[in-house]
Amino acid sequence: METSDIKVAEKVPASRKLQADDARQLLENAQHLIAIKGKKVATFAPGKTPEQAAIDAMLGPTGNLRAPTLRVGKTLIVGFDEATLTEHLL
Repeated sequence: METSDIKVAEKVPASRKLQADDARQLLENAQHLIAIKGKKVATFAPGKTPEQAAIDAMLGPTGNLRAPTLRVGKTLIVGFDEATLTEHLL
């Protein structure tokens, strides 16, 4: 992030486990969700009442929020795919 001159506003340590309620709260203020799992990229338009599929896409097998989770304006990006992150961050 720093090498691309992207300012990080908040970092949450991995020891703080964020779960479904935290994911739901993040989605309430988002207009778009991009959830990446492996090579699969899913997009959602969550709004004030996010669908369960959007919340499930944000969570890993342990029920915790997947990393990395980025908020870029009104867009949430969960998971890692270099091409997707480059497209939305640079």
